[in-house]
Amino acid sequence: MMGPRQEAQAALFYAFSLEDHVPQDHLLRSIDRFVDLDSIRAHLADFYSHTGRPSVDPELLIRMLLVGYCFGIRSERRLCEEVHLNLAYRWFCRLDLTDRVPDHSTFSKNRHGRFRESELLRRLFETTVARCIAEGLVSGQRLAVDASLIEADANKQNSTPKEDWDATQIDPSDAPRAVREYLDTLDKAAFGAASEVQPKFTSHSDPASQWTAARKGPAFFSCSDNYLIDTDHGVIVDVEATRSIRQAELGSTKTMLKRVRDRFDLHPERLIADTAYGTGPMLGWLVDQGIAPHIPVFDKSGRPDGTWTRADFEWDAGNDQYICPEGHALKQFRRNYSDPNRGPTGKGTAEYRALKLTCQACPSKQKCCPNADARSITREEHEDARQIARDIALTRQYEISMKLRKKVEMLFAHLKRILGLGRLRLRGPYGASDEFLLAAAAQNLRKLAKIFPAPQHPRKA
Repeated sequence: MMGPRQEAQAALFYAFSLEDHVPQDHLLRSIDRFVDLDSIRAHLADFYSHTGRPSVDPELLIRMLLVGYCFGIRSERRLCEEVHLNLAYRWFCRLDLTDRVPDHSTFSKNRHGRFRESELLRRLFETTVARCIAEGLVSGQRLAVDASLIEADANKQNSTPKEDWDATQIDPSDAPRAVREYLDTLDKAAFGAASEVQPKFTSHSDPASQWTAARKGPAFFSCSDNYLIDTDHGVIVDVEATRSIRQAELGSTKTMLKRVRDRFDLHPERLIADTAYGTGPMLGWLVDQGIAPHIPVFDKSGRPDGTWTRADFEWDAGNDQYICPEGHALKQFRRNYSDPNRGPTGKGTAEYRALKLTCQACPSKQKCCPNADARSITREEHEDARQIARDIALTRQYEISMKLRKKVEMLFAHLKRILGLGRLRLRGPYGASDEFLLAAAAQNLRKLAKIFPAPQHPRKA
């Protein structure tokens, strides 16, 4: 038979416990065991006034941000609503049923102020890295690096062509926050000083973003999220925000490697990356640092006409010369020059040439230099490091490294599909950095929660 109508009965008192209503297997229970925010108040003490009205607890704000980034809640307005309604979110944020959720404007006020000035979000991210190291998830021997394009909160309609853009004519006092932040980073390789080449368009709302068509589709404004990960368990050990150009991404790799060495004493045996990182200067820097470059060499020495390439010539380091397949020498200099202008160019490259008479009489001229009087080969300054990378590419370990490199791409896929960070919400170089740091911290915490889930306790009757 039909039961009685259900009607809500008002009661004066309720016997209610949040602890009993959060499932034992909830993700936040596992994450909560690895969130260490005890040092936040001491870290921020100098950035608060000793007088005035008490502020919102910074630990509460950080816990709410972690909830948002762990569950893909990008809007801070919506985050406040979700924390207000969701019992598990309230439990994680240490809020009782009667506690009031902070207003959404509190986040932007703290983010643009004391959080950014104190580098709190980087400290939060590095705390998760330290916990992963303590749990034995990071060995630091095999690191991988890559960058992913994240669409910026900008569009072409509000942009200026490169011939009309002049940063020196901008008045910082009248400019938006994102523009002022960009002007502060003009001398930094990550954004302003990475390349002298001006982009085709510059956004008025976020000039730090890069107009790019790297996805082989319609061009858009973007920033690059650079990850340095340990391949043992795919833990992100460092993250850096840059413009979406190769020079800035290469510079961020050096920055991240130096930072993990100084902060966590990580000295990798190898670095794994794709061809974009296989330039001569980058490989030379890695070899100088004692890091084996498991990276495909960025090489344009191939010849489309089928003639002999530079790889067909043997390098004789002792005599500073190349030996062609016919046994003839290609030398840079055949006599000592008293005039320094006729010596080495100092441009990072050297040209080695064979004798004209030798090439003219050679039976293999059609295979070597059919359209030139003599064969010449250009050797870069870091050719020794490039050769080391080529030799590594022939090993079994290199094959394993190329498979491990996919772990970085998997993290970027997780970042965009699960955490919802396919488009930036904050503008400016600092806004992009804040979002990338929080997302990386959330990914590390989810990794810890997956590998070390919370113990399951039987529910009380």
